[in-house]
Parts: sequence; C-alpha cells; structure tokens
Amino acid sequence: MTSTTDSADGTAAAASANTAQRQRLRVAPVVLAGGAGTRLWPLSREHYPKQLIDLIGPDSLLQATLRRLEGFDGVPGGREVVAEPIVACGEEHRFVTAEQLRASGTRARLLVEPGRRNTAPALTIAAWLAQSHGEDVILVVMPADHAILDPNTFRAALAQAADHAERGAMVTLGVPPMRPETGYGYIRLGATLPDGAHEIARFVEKPALELATQYVQSGQYWWNSGIFIVRANVWLQAVQALQPEMYESCMQAVIEGKQDGSFFRPAPKAFLNCPSDSIDYAVMERLELPVSPCRGVVVPLAAGWSDLGSWDAVWDATEKDTAGNAARGRVVFEGASDSYAHSDGRLVACVGTNNIVVIETADAVLVVDRSHVQDVKTLVERIKAQHAPEAETHRKVRRPWGFYDSVDHGPRFQVKRIVVAPGARLSLQLHHHRAEHWVVVSGTALVQRGEETFLLGENQSTYIPLGVTHRLENPGKLPLEIIEVQSGGYLGEDDIVRLDDAFGRCDKAG
Repeated sequence: MTSTTDSADGTAAAASANTAQRQRLRVAPVVLAGGAGTRLWPLSREHYPKQLIDLIGPDSLLQATLRRLEGFDGVPGGREVVAEPIVACGEEHRFVTAEQLRASGTRARLLVEPGRRNTAPALTIAAWLAQSHGEDVILVVMPADHAILDPNTFRAALAQAADHAERGAMVTLGVPPMRPETGYGYIRLGATLPDGAHEIARFVEKPALELATQYVQSGQYWWNSGIFIVRANVWLQAVQALQPEMYESCMQAVIEGKQDGSFFRPAPKAFLNCPSDSIDYAVMERLELPVSPCRGVVVPLAAGWSDLGSWDAVWDATEKDTAGNAARGRVVFEGASDSYAHSDGRLVACVGTNNIVVIETADAVLVVDRSHVQDVKTLVERIKAQHAPEAETHRKVRRPWGFYDSVDHGPRFQVKRIVVAPGARLSLQLHHHRAEHWVVVSGTALVQRGEETFLLGENQSTYIPLGVTHRLENPGKLPLEIIEVQSGGYLGEDDIVRLDDAFGRCDKAG
C-alpha cells in the first residue's frame, strides 16, 4: 500500500522532472520575412517590402520583430532563447535583410527561398534547420511585418503558449477583437483551459462585415494573429501526416541544400516542386483530422497587435493629435481630422482633409480615402500592368555594397548618386550600351579601368568608355560618395555583364 507521503513525494518528483524537461527545451525564433506588402505602396515595394521599412518606430518591422524576444527568458515561465534566430526571406531581399540584422546587432541564420511557396514550406525547412544539432526546440514563428505595442505582455503570452507547446500542442496567439474587422481571419474558441487559453474549435476565413459583427458580439471568436508556437518535432510530424508531398519536397530541399556563409539555400528544384500553402491551410485547419498527431490551442494576446496590412492599420497604430491625425516626416495639418500623412522628404501640408491618407516618396505620391485603403493593392496591379518601375523599386536602390539614387534622367542620359560602404566594392563589369563619368564627392575611390588601377580623391573624376571592364571600390573607413553620369542609347540595369563579384551575382543585374 502506498502512503500519502509516498504519493506526495512521487508527485513532487514528477513535477520536478517535468520542470527539468521544460527547461531543456529552448525557444528558436523563426521570422517569416518573405512578403511583399503591396497595400502599403508606395512606401512598400516589390524589391523593398514593408518588413524592411521603419513604419512606426526607429527600427524596421523586421528589427522590431526580433527585439520583442529580448528578455524573454526573464518573464515568469520564460525560457532560454536560441542564440541565432532563423529568418526566411527571398533571394531578392537577402542582402538588405542581412544588413539590417547586422546593423541591429542580431546574429541570425538566413533561409533564402529560391521562390515563393507561402509560409508552410518555409516553416518546415526552418524546423529541420532548428534541429540541426539533434535537440528538439520550441519554434516561435512570427511574421516580420506586424506591430505589437506592448512587448512585455507579448512575452508573457509566449511563455504561456510555450508551456502548451512543450506538452505537444500546436499553439497560436489569438487577439480578442476590438471591432468588426474584415481584413483578419478569425478563430472560433473551443473548450476553456485552466490557464485561460482555449482549444481551437475551427479557423474562419476573412468574413464580410455583417458576419464579422456577429463574431465580435458573440465573444466566441478571436482574431488570428498568424503567430505560432510549436515544437519542431511536432510540426514535422504534422506536416508528414497532413501534407506528405510537402514534407518530402522540403526534406529533399534540405538534404540537397547548401550553406553559403550565413545563408542556407534549399535546393531550388526540390523547393519549387513543393506545394504552395500557408501554415493555416496546410496544417492548422486540419488538426481535427484523425491522422493529426496533435491538437490546437489558442492563447489570448492583448498587447496592441496589428498586422499593418493597410495604411488604415498604420494610422491606427500611430500616436495621434487631438484631432485624430497621425504623421511621420515633414507634415503639417491645418483644419484636418482623422488623417494620416507620411513624408520621405518634401513638406506635406494637409488642409481641411478628413479620413485621408497621403504618402509622399521621392518618385510617387499616394492620396487615398481611409475607407478605400484595401484598394491600393488593385492600384499596384494596374501600375505593374503598365510596366512602370514604381511598382517594384524605389528611386533609391539598396545593394549589398551600399546604394544608389537615380537623381535625374532623360533621353540618353541618367545621373546617379552612388554611396559605397567602407571596405566594399562593386562587381567587375562592363556595359554594351553606355559610358560612365564618375566624380568623387567624398571619400576615396579605388578604380579599376581596363588594365589600369588608380585612386581618386574628393573632386577628382574619371571616364569609363563603353565596353571597358571596370570596378569601383572603397578602400577607406568612411563611406565613398560619387556622382555617376551615364550616357548612351540604353541605360537599363540589365546592361551589366559581371565578370567577378564578391556577392555571387555574376548572372544578375544590379
């Protein structure tokens, strides 16, 4: 017969063992940074999307996403965070993503997707990478383009979610709705758990306004934040059971993939053969199936969350004046109300406006009624159909060596301001259709022109004839700034033949 004392000791020992097991499972952040964010045009563009922009603070949304986990191991029930997060991004954004991480002091492993296959394949490969040292970890999966105004409450919700995830649940954070919202998906709440979390009854697509109003009034639905917390092993088992074709393709992409410095490159053929699907559709909505290896749990998140999916959401997440106006940059309001204005440089003045969004950049200006901000995506599609460059790139274009700004252009000429980071150099290249004049504004330039190599200082210049190989390098410790004047019959960025490049771009323009 077992005594009461023996039983209590056994329970305590079991609890201690469970605690030790929980402490062994660390947290691995996985940041999904492959989106385009077309509804936030003209600030967000194909080649420089919203996660790379400082929309509501000094950090870009990507940088702010990673900073939210700082101190996570200090909250009650918190855990040790794996030193290097995994950031999934597209090939076209890998250098600027890496630079933003470096600038913020964040070491991360970059998963470079060779094409867009939505979020489920990216998470599946990230789960394999997170387990590369043979230990299971708790994945905290976060889109890179969301805003959370209260990081302490966010970390507390993560700690609660991690406890459920460690016990084998697949967890998402649900946001108690503050209003009917047609731009978000919803989660119907199931049974209430002892800590205030809920089992997931089902996921609901973005509803019409009348249905969204019913959801909010019922109190049985939360917004789907798109943030997921799950053990890597549990996710892989779920994908294998629910999406076997995706599982096999991703596994092959990892096996045949390669490490390229801080970049991990899945095998392109295997990755592109993978079915394209989101985490929600591929797995979360199928957890009720008999073959599913786990259950779904939703933990409440009341931390000022927004997916920043439109300019109206940016207005909502930004501090306002007494008339409800919000602004960034050089903006003046006079008799305006409930408006949002953003200036990248020029003064924007709003007089007598109501419920209006004005966005100014160097090459485009958007004016839209706040009730029509979802239509910006359709507008961008029309701009793309016209093959206008403003749909994809800004006037200022970032490169792994620095950036250039196309300050003027006309028939047979283009003027660029080029800034090269200390120690960086451009590719060895030539052009078939243009010649170039370079004038050094500041810094020191090391120039290779044909068989010559020479230095240029401030106010000195050189000429690069059409068809001559050349390279520009900054050997100094300060940024190198030059003015480049191009002349010729064709001035497109695809008139670049790379012969050597430190960034592996010999077959790409730019």
